[in-house]
Amino acid sequence: MSPRPPRETFLLFLFRLFPFAPVATRAAGLPAKHRAKALSGHMKTLSAGEFTPRQAACVDTVRRCLAFHPLIHLSARDGTGRTSILEALHKELGGSMVTIRDYVKVTAGKPPLGTDEWLCDLLIRRLKKHETVFVDDFHLAQAVSQNCNNPRSDYLSAAMEAVSDYAERSGRRLIVATQGRLNEELAKRMVGCGIGLFAEEDFAAIGRNCLGDSSQQVDWTKVHRFAPYLTARELRKSCAWLVAHETPLDTDSLLEYLASHHLASNVEIDEVDDIELSDLFGVDEVVAALEENIVLPLTDDELAEELDLQPKRGVLLAGPPGTGKTTVGRALAHRLGGKFFLVDGTAISGTDHFYHQIDFTFRRAVHNSPSVVFIDDSDVIFESGKEHGLYRYLLTKLDGLESASAGRVCVMLTAMDVGNIPPALVRSGRIELWLEMRLPDPAARQKILEQHIDGQPLFEGVDLAPVVERSDEFSGADLKRLVQDAKLAYAGDRKANRPTVPIGERLVAAANQIRRNREVYAEAEARANARRPTRPQWFSPMSDFHRAGVSQNGNGDAD
Repeated sequence: MSPRPPRETFLLFLFRLFPFAPVATRAAGLPAKHRAKALSGHMKTLSAGEFTPRQAACVDTVRRCLAFHPLIHLSARDGTGRTSILEALHKELGGSMVTIRDYVKVTAGKPPLGTDEWLCDLLIRRLKKHETVFVDDFHLAQAVSQNCNNPRSDYLSAAMEAVSDYAERSGRRLIVATQGRLNEELAKRMVGCGIGLFAEEDFAAIGRNCLGDSSQQVDWTKVHRFAPYLTARELRKSCAWLVAHETPLDTDSLLEYLASHHLASNVEIDEVDDIELSDLFGVDEVVAALEENIVLPLTDDELAEELDLQPKRGVLLAGPPGTGKTTVGRALAHRLGGKFFLVDGTAISGTDHFYHQIDFTFRRAVHNSPSVVFIDDSDVIFESGKEHGLYRYLLTKLDGLESASAGRVCVMLTAMDVGNIPPALVRSGRIELWLEMRLPDPAARQKILEQHIDGQPLFEGVDLAPVVERSDEFSGADLKRLVQDAKLAYAGDRKANRPTVPIGERLVAAANQIRRNREVYAEAEARANARRPTRPQWFSPMSDFHRAGVSQNGNGDAD
């Protein structure tokens, strides 16, 4: 291994000597591989002088609360500075810090069912020696204790009651920090403090700490508007990446990195057919409504901020099979990127992980909000009438009662049969935009066929008029299949050395075959429906509403 050049050694020495200098200044002279190392070192812990306004306010709140109450619960998301705040208070007030490392150390090699006692015994011993004890990442210990396979899942909560009682009676102070909530009984004994969501000034402060004077090149208001739920860790990591890779330190570069790394969708965009909303023919009103009510508020940050625009809370996209409902989802996935989340047939209703998967998707959507959760074929999920869990969950999300953040997520449902969706879910006020995907008219069928044969010499000069005439009431999916069937028949003739039939005639023959197949299927469906049990009673009010029709102009009222 070759020795490091003297200049690089000297720069690394300066970095270690002055660890609190602005990152951009310290890393500017380093090669990219050492610059990233330097930046990662800066990510460890903040000093009190580097706190953002929200973090500093949280420190002050804890101080004031300790003046009149000995038990404090600090709740904050991972990456928002929770540990840094505890360490700053520990340095200021003295006492003892208990971390997850201490928990692992004290429970290592112990019987699994006794880990809770060992932790609480550790806390009691620390409280006997120190006036103040700080407990970081207590939610990790809770997760171990409350595991569904633990027969004493509530024991830790009971033991912590004893620890809290000892702290109060002995005049000691106990500060417990978690990512989320404490046990309800334990939380009642403590005064709660939190960091909350970062504001624009917090983003700007983090930028100054990471980039020094170079942070002035970034519009932090725009960054906050684009991704308001970013944590300090995510933002500092993004700044470090820009510096390490010698990327221009400006707003567009930072937004591009955030969109590709921290605001990732649950959809692999590269695996989705590259299609635009403008590629949909015969549904111009639907495309215009989506552009205006969904795409615009999510993509034009400046206009959305100026006019306080939000995407529609609930959107229903209804129509027969093959009319392009799922294609709309593909187009939105490409258009919105990390603001788009999909729930489709891979989330199987009734399985153990279904509700966890749904909730996880919504949580990610909230983190990336404003965003869209696209639930494809929602009527299939509700068809049995037994899916009450998702029904109530979506009611809560659409009503926005859970939190203000839920109002920044648009829930978009697709359905072939609106009558299968519970009436309360699609009433006006929850579903704000009703859109109908209709079968293409002759002009639209002509454009769709031209789209599928474009650039293929086999179809050069073909007359599509007879095909358009024979494909009445065909969906876009039918037309795509028609072209594929004609090509397969033509290829079969060539492979078997049979006389080739003109491709125009093959297209008409394919259309006729699809029409015959649909007639056979319709007969089979009629026989199946005759044997089908009566639908659940909760669907019956919907049938009249559905027969009244769905408005394509976006009006969700039922009158």
